[in-house]
Amino acid sequence: MTTHTLSVLVENKPGVLSHVAGLFSRRAFNISSLAVGPTHDERVSRITIVVDGASTPVDQVRSQLDKLVRVLKVVELHDGSAVERELALIKVQADPTKRGQLLEVAQVFGASVVDMSPTTLVLEAVSSPSKLDSLLLMLEAYGTCELVRTGRIAVARGSGTITDETPTLTAVPDRTESAA
Repeated sequence: MTTHTLSVLVENKPGVLSHVAGLFSRRAFNISSLAVGPTHDERVSRITIVVDGASTPVDQVRSQLDKLVRVLKVVELHDGSAVERELALIKVQADPTKRGQLLEVAQVFGASVVDMSPTTLVLEAVSSPSKLDSLLLMLEAYGTCELVRTGRIAVARGSGTITDETPTLTAVPDRTESAA
């Protein structure tokens, strides 16, 4: 599957995520992953959207996103030109006779044990999506009970930033001023 990662700067206002998601819904585009969070500027949030390029016309998605009023900037982060990470919490069967092997697998993949019971372990892994996929494949032999995986987040490699060309925020009138 060919995926495309879009980094979208939006105004930090109520309903913006709903508008972005609605655009995908109206066009019947599938979102593989979606992560939203604040930026260093409290007026701006960053949405990282991963779409399947085989079934979604990425140029059309970018064009449609650019038309949304509260969207400030849309950038596609290409393979190899971005650092991409996901977080996964994985609850795995931890039979006492295989617990040592399980801990070795976790160590190889850089996963941490964040909870332990007599019959299960909860592992926390932060890594590239492909490395997390490999970890999950290795853990199948032990019996995965539960999996929670965040959406992908990404940032461009090198010194350039998405905010190099400062996005323009929509001016919002101050409601405390009198109409003098």
